[in-house]
Amino acid sequence: MVEVGPMADPPVVRIMDWGRTKFEKEKRAKESKKKAAVIEIKEVKFRPTIDDHDFDIKANRARRFLEKGKKVKITVFFRLRQLRRPELGTKILDTLTEKLQDVAIIESRTRLEGRQMVMMLSPEAPK
Repeated sequence: MVEVGPMADPPVVRIMDWGRTKFEKEKRAKESKKKAAVIEIKEVKFRPTIDDHDFDIKANRARRFLEKGKKVKITVFFRLRQLRRPELGTKILDTLTEKLQDVAIIESRTRLEGRQMVMMLSPEAPK
């Protein structure tokens, strides 16, 4: 028994099949999840001492992800004494943004989180 109208003079009560009600509620929840847009985030990791060729390979990988419509999280990972020179990570991220400016929009600027410098790029909207 489920109370439908608690404010009515005699309260209105209805007999329901709880299993069926639960099933229909779960079914509606599944349908709403199907319609939701899922945005994938890919991560590309760099080190402050990366070589030019390795940088180009990872930059091209990030470009491919962006062209497929996925967001890219760029991470520069510091170790030990490298943390004293965060400008090296900033330089890498600046070079990367110049290289990807035709396909990417900077979603969040460079920020230092512990031992990592992080930046988010999202694909450029179609023109």
